Amino acid sequence: MPVLRVLSVLLAAALMLTPAHAMEKLVTVTGEATVAVAPDAAVIRIGVTSQDKTAREASEANAKQMTAVLAAIKDTGIADRDIQTSRLSLQPQYDANKSGNARLTGFQASNQVTVRIRDIDKLATVLDRAIASGANEMSGIEFVISEQSKMLDQARDDAIADARRKAELYAKAAAARIGNVVSISEEGPAPQPRPMQAMRAGAVPIAPGEQTLRAIVTVSYELTP
Repeated sequence: MPVLRVLSVLLAAALMLTPAHAMEKLVTVTGEATVAVAPDAAVIRIGVTSQDKTAREASEANAKQMTAVLAAIKDTGIADRDIQTSRLSLQPQYDANKSGNARLTGFQASNQVTVRIRDIDKLATVLDRAIASGANEMSGIEFVISEQSKMLDQARDDAIADARRKAELYAKAAAARIGNVVSISEEGPAPQPRPMQAMRAGAVPIAPGEQTLRAIVTVSYELTP
């Protein structure tokens, strides 16, 4: 008898500590929604590649040409903080002769900058000015949504509505109704910007198109009679 009393006390204590929703019936669903947004900014990688007989001559020619390119970019209204050197190199150039021995033919100097264009309407102008001033290399372009998180909120709202719609369907099929929300979780990482796409200098015009932002949520609802 004492043992039964102890077990009864332990059972009662366990029931008091158990969360109320753990004993309730739940329905858990996944809601998904997308929103199409036109990019409003862009990032380009553009620069100058020069070749000459000596390392000094190649470097000096490259520096002179790159100075003109940077001046042209800044003349379009791009701020200094939005221009960053992304690659700077000086490499010897070889040519294999008939005997198979490599012969030094000169040097190649490269200087490339990453430019953030906060007003996408300026993209074509920046490219035209840079190319006209001597830019002869472009490794890619990336279209950007500057306030992506804010735009994604619309998709989140729609995803919650989609989850509730599904929950109501399941509850109706089970002859029940949905009650309070027990938990909400968002799945997957935030959408990433499009990767840099390889381009030829002068490959304009550019079409930014639209990007699709996606929100996926998992929601658990109480089921009531």
